[in-house]
Amino acid sequence: MSLENTPSSERIHISFFGKRNAGKSSLVNRVTGQNLSVVSDVLGTTTDPVRKSMELLPLGPVVIIDTPGFDDEGSLGDLRVEKTREILSKTHIAVFVCADNDMDDEITQEFIKLTKEKNIPYIIAHNKADLMDNIPEGKDNEIWVSATEGINIDALKELLGSLAKNIKTDKPLLGDLITKEDVIILVTPIDESAPKGRLILPQQQTIRDILDNNAICMVCQTENLKTSIDSLSKKPKMVITDSQAFGMVSKIVPKDIPLTSFSILFARYKGDLISQVKGAAMLSKLCDGDTILISEGCTHHRQCGDIGTVKLPKWIKEFSGADIKFDFTSGGEFPKDLSKYKLVVHCGACMLNSQEMKSRLEKAKKSDVPMTNYGVAIAHTKGILKRSLEIFPEALKILE
Repeated sequence: MSLENTPSSERIHISFFGKRNAGKSSLVNRVTGQNLSVVSDVLGTTTDPVRKSMELLPLGPVVIIDTPGFDDEGSLGDLRVEKTREILSKTHIAVFVCADNDMDDEITQEFIKLTKEKNIPYIIAHNKADLMDNIPEGKDNEIWVSATEGINIDALKELLGSLAKNIKTDKPLLGDLITKEDVIILVTPIDESAPKGRLILPQQQTIRDILDNNAICMVCQTENLKTSIDSLSKKPKMVITDSQAFGMVSKIVPKDIPLTSFSILFARYKGDLISQVKGAAMLSKLCDGDTILISEGCTHHRQCGDIGTVKLPKWIKEFSGADIKFDFTSGGEFPKDLSKYKLVVHCGACMLNSQEMKSRLEKAKKSDVPMTNYGVAIAHTKGILKRSLEIFPEALKILE
């Protein structure tokens, strides 16, 4: 996969924050070498976050985000500031663009404090250095730049690159579970909700990870699974299935062959599998009138057989025997207040970066609301959770 085709969720997200007219948009345009953001002397020119996926040396594939000023005013201004706060939850590196005495400003200090609390590495970029008689030398995470004259732009990129090296975005998907020439079977049902002419992103990424580890991948639908297994001269290393087919697939795959799902793999890859296994215990404690939030990280056209809004609620109701209420969110939407929910059931988060998934898990933890994952929840309702976690000993311990 080329750098240009790297999914947004796999890129380092660099966000530029600051007060209105600090020069954020001008600096973003300088760093990207493009007129990405509209520049004007009028306060509040940037009204919504502006994103650009690109290759930025020496960092590689990144998403650059320009944000509205966090000192915006009025009812619309408050909404823009809230959007800016939301961007922080998906940011790997924050760049605070300051002009004049912005660093002494209470709002600026509040945002920097919030960034520290989230353990997000940040840079303070003092803009308009071209107006200074003597430009101070950069130190630690602080640098003096000029978006107008291009002063220290390359140095800023180098500083971003040095911070990026310390960001752990490469958790293993399968690499620590398979070895060279292992055979892995992927079960990918093609039903009414499957996209036409392509596989969904988790399936694509899993195939690529298998190939990257010099292993062998076999892909089939549920009805071809037994034939696929029987055609092999040796047992497959494991079978990975779409979660919605767990029930049927578990009856076909012999007990001595490990079985898990794409969603469970991504629970570990993007978030915290152990906490989401713990969260699944709430499924056995649900009562009439309880409300569950089902959250997807992407937006797509809902179909009659949609897993999140149709199948999962049906299976949870059947398993619990309770009259459960469900709320649904998708894409970047995630409630600030989770207190009304007994449980959050989240998708595999293939379209979210690990930083945003971590933020959602932390929000649930602070609200004392358990969170689990589509695959974990479905395996639990089908009575095969232990089996689906056999390749993850630490997670399996929780159930013993």
